[in-house]
Amino acid sequence: MLRVLVVDSSRERAADVCAALALAGHQVTAVLSSAFELSAQVLATKPDVIFIQADSPSRDTLEHLAIMNRDCPRPVLLCALEADSQLIRRAVNAGVSSYIVDSVAPERLDALVEVAIAQFEAFQHLRAERDDATRRLSERITIDRAKGLLMKARGLDEGEAYHALRKLAMERGRKLADVAQDVIDMASLLL
Repeated sequence: MLRVLVVDSSRERAADVCAALALAGHQVTAVLSSAFELSAQVLATKPDVIFIQADSPSRDTLEHLAIMNRDCPRPVLLCALEADSQLIRRAVNAGVSSYIVDSVAPERLDALVEVAIAQFEAFQHLRAERDDATRRLSERITIDRAKGLLMKARGLDEGEAYHALRKLAMERGRKLADVAQDVIDMASLLL
């Protein structure tokens, strides 16, 4: 059972979506008429997925989605009648996992929610890999700078400088990159 937050300015459409979600075995955590308080509702109700239905998503809706995606990302399925490619790109950039052009037939809703979740998870995995690679590159640059400082100050070759950093990290029980940053910070005080 998934917990779903529904956003739709039309009460009738929202009621249809809620009924379809209930028939599929899901729980509706809240129904909003606009995305104005989206972040607050996501924090309060902690839904697994957000379903937004609009004739054309407004700039305000996309801004609230972007804020929510930054603060508490969730899979978002957006159904709209407008098929403008620029609007779709803005929606995806704001955090929409799946953009459907047309209204959603109740029997298709469960599968579409699953697609949005799968796309969200794949994107989150790629984001985590990117963040990890960025962190490792930053650490590598810091270590190389510290090695360069040690090589210059103590007349060591690269291997000896690396070994000295590693030994210091092990003695202090700290990460190599943290010790390397300490060396850089100390060098900047002395020079």
